[in-house]
Amino acid sequence: MTELLPSSLLAKVTGPADVARMSLAELAHLAVDLRRVIIDQCSEGGGHLAPSLGVVELTLALYKAFDFERDKLIWDVGHQAYAHKLLTGRLARFGTLRRLDGVSGFPRLSESPYDHFGVGHSSTSISAALGMAMARDLAGLDHRVVSVIGDGSMTAGLAYEGLNQAGDMGRKMVVVLNDNEMSISKNVGALSSFLSRRLSRPAPQRFKRGFESWLATIPRIGKDLAMYARRSEDSLKTFFTPGMLFEAFRFTYVGPIDGHDTASLIDVFEQTKGMDRPVLVHVLTKKGRGYKPAETNPTYFHGVGSFEPETGLAPAKPGGGNKSYTEVLGEILCRLADADEKIVAITAAMPEGTGTDCFRQNHPERFVDVGICEPHAVTFAAGLATQGFKPAVCIYSTFLQRSYDQIVHDVCLQNLNVNFFLDRAGLVGEDGATHHGVFDIAYLRHVPNLLFMAPKDEAELAQMVATALAHPGPAAVRYPRGVGPGADVPKAPEALELLPIGQGELLRDGADAVVIALGSRVYPALEAAQQLEEEHGLSVAVFNARFIKPLPEAQLLELAGRFNRLVTAEEGCLAGGFGSAVLELLADRGALSGRTVRRVGVPDAFVEHGTSKELRARVGIDKNGIKAAVLEVVD
Repeated sequence: MTELLPSSLLAKVTGPADVARMSLAELAHLAVDLRRVIIDQCSEGGGHLAPSLGVVELTLALYKAFDFERDKLIWDVGHQAYAHKLLTGRLARFGTLRRLDGVSGFPRLSESPYDHFGVGHSSTSISAALGMAMARDLAGLDHRVVSVIGDGSMTAGLAYEGLNQAGDMGRKMVVVLNDNEMSISKNVGALSSFLSRRLSRPAPQRFKRGFESWLATIPRIGKDLAMYARRSEDSLKTFFTPGMLFEAFRFTYVGPIDGHDTASLIDVFEQTKGMDRPVLVHVLTKKGRGYKPAETNPTYFHGVGSFEPETGLAPAKPGGGNKSYTEVLGEILCRLADADEKIVAITAAMPEGTGTDCFRQNHPERFVDVGICEPHAVTFAAGLATQGFKPAVCIYSTFLQRSYDQIVHDVCLQNLNVNFFLDRAGLVGEDGATHHGVFDIAYLRHVPNLLFMAPKDEAELAQMVATALAHPGPAAVRYPRGVGPGADVPKAPEALELLPIGQGELLRDGADAVVIALGSRVYPALEAAQQLEEEHGLSVAVFNARFIKPLPEAQLLELAGRFNRLVTAEEGCLAGGFGSAVLELLADRGALSGRTVRRVGVPDAFVEHGTSKELRARVGIDKNGIKAAVLEVVD
């Protein structure tokens, strides 16, 4: 990271109070410093660049207007909070952003007293803020609670559940809607901003309440007159602004405001501080602001790897290279959809992240992006399935957790042909605990009617996609982030051989022990077995289970009959995971007596951020961890 100049204002900031004392000119200088540090750091270690650049002025205005030594600030998702981190004593460690044991890419309660709520998933900020506002009122305190939520997060039902309750309770809080997508003309924006700002000033608010109270005292017609006056004012304001929806939720709507005009933002926030009811401030920002490559391509720079800061270009990769599992999924799904008009692809605001952008381009009439609405995606898919279609729900493992109830009741209970393709299953790396997909085996394998698979490589993923879509009931396939080992994938859909349900494969035979591996742990198990033979003279078998549900029961029982020492290996949580399923089978069938079994998997703890390689080594699920487990059982 570029060294900060001694005169840099950012180097002098230790907390919110330092920002609050600055002039507008100093804040403009500070905005430049913040952007330079964020760009430099992300160019080296990657990160959520465009979202954080887009809220620099907004962050500074919040710090200028509020007192976050007392007031509470809740970021939705939190991928836009890099400036916030830099302003709260984390400048010296910012070079460790998203690195092992370093600064998290998201707000965390344990990292700083200024991170008032830990986040990583979307649409939680309004509900959390309302909880804090109620706690404040019950405790007899008077600080303010502010949440910042993006327009993307406002697509989720949870945000509206929070709005609905907040409006009904009427507690003092401020919701900042950071809108970086909606296009509003200058004339409409200026007029609506003028009306909202003037009508929200303390004096007009007091006059309005007093006038309405006076009207209500007029005999017989007073209440009707007061209601008419209130409706007239509301209709005038909402006619010229996009605030009708929020006013219906009983929020006072203010905006839209230029999110890069620090002075206007400060002015508006100062006004809202005196209001004793829920307020929504609509702010217009531009993702990637201040860095041309990110402004031009905000989707690419939303979550980016390393790049050249001068050009925005990623460093050249060595020639060739294997495709990622995500790319393979997208390509196979497209090819199968070419031949089957019943296949529909569904994603939740992640077409690029799930590889379904290919499907969107080739079959736009059968592609649906539901926004950040995972529960809706599942029930929507269930509706399609009742009419004979084959929906492919492509969602990250960690985000599918949000739709557990819909998976159980709307899909599996009705035994519908809905197919779940769980990207980023396992340890995903630098995004950390909120994004690791380590719980899907535990939360899916116990649900009746569900077929559940995990591939060892790209070719097996393609087979599993075809197998799932051909299966008449619910099916799920989990696969890791990143590239596969390089297995050839058939080009033609008809060349894809369907897998026999509930059957694994013995990849390597042995005599001393067997490793029963699942998905991404199959190749490390093979490497471990080879090294155990070379280094210790051990003969270790490796079995690729393929199926989590139904388990390859006959094959597993046959292995238990041959081997007294067994190791299971998975990239998921041990509690309720694949290894637990194997133990349950052996226990139920009386096949545990005289056998030693060790389970390799993610322990009962939230795993922090770091590279996937570092994290797998730390929790003991890499090649070395499997070797250690085998040595333990044969000792």
